[in-house]
Amino acid sequence: MTGFARGHGVCGSYGWAWELKSVNAKGLDLRLRLPTGWDAVEAPVRNTAAQVLSRGTVHAALAVDRQGVAPIVRVNDAVLAAVLAAMKNLAGQVDAAEPQLDGILSLKGVMEIMEPDEREEDRRAAESAVIAGFADTLAELTAMRRQEGEVLGRVLTQRVDEIAAFAARAEAAPGRRPEAIKARIAEQVAMLLDASARFDPDRLHQEAILIANKADIREELDRLAAHAVAVRRLIEQGGAIGRRLDFLAQELNREANTLCSKSNDVELTNIGLELKNVVEQFREQVQNLE
Repeated sequence: MTGFARGHGVCGSYGWAWELKSVNAKGLDLRLRLPTGWDAVEAPVRNTAAQVLSRGTVHAALAVDRQGVAPIVRVNDAVLAAVLAAMKNLAGQVDAAEPQLDGILSLKGVMEIMEPDEREEDRRAAESAVIAGFADTLAELTAMRRQEGEVLGRVLTQRVDEIAAFAARAEAAPGRRPEAIKARIAEQVAMLLDASARFDPDRLHQEAILIANKADIREELDRLAAHAVAVRRLIEQGGAIGRRLDFLAQELNREANTLCSKSNDVELTNIGLELKNVVEQFREQVQNLE
């Protein structure tokens, strides 16, 4: 499911900010972007995400800076000496203006800007605050995903109602009854017998009865009803039900395909095609659930 959340805070001289974004995915994929030197928070953050989430690609970006701490500016004497020596050697070989101090100091490596040394206990406290901040921001993301899930739950319930309605139409269709199927096949057998005397009437009628029995969709209708009940139960239950609904969507699609393949009646075929369309809509929406 999709979602967005942002959290920030301060711990001592450290200011931090989390930004979380989630998109749909079959499994859980947490993609972390951490500042250099903050790898210690990765394992706890991943563990927290795994406890809360089960599906989705989550992009988590952390930004950290030290506030109210003046940087230290230092001249790298070794590099400066090497630069001055090179300039002295080139003085008589190149016709150029005398180098200026600002130009020399702007050369890479001559000036170094560093943060003051940090205390170990301050860093550990900041890391703990960042990990706790991730949990709080993740809770906001989860709340947004839950709201989306509630809306999708209502949509899926509507799709299941439509599936049940199509199954009821198929149940009531006159063409699905074994007697109607047998009558149609018997009519075809009679036409074959009229066309040629080489066919064995008894054998033809036996085969027709077997075909009629195989064409009955009673079993498919029962399974469609059972799957619809299971879907409603899962939606009422809530939680991380995306994978189980995905499985049921596959089963619903299987039954719809079988119903279409068994049908030799135009009305049933049309019902089966409409049923397949609704099942596909159901399956697509299930991909958006955790």
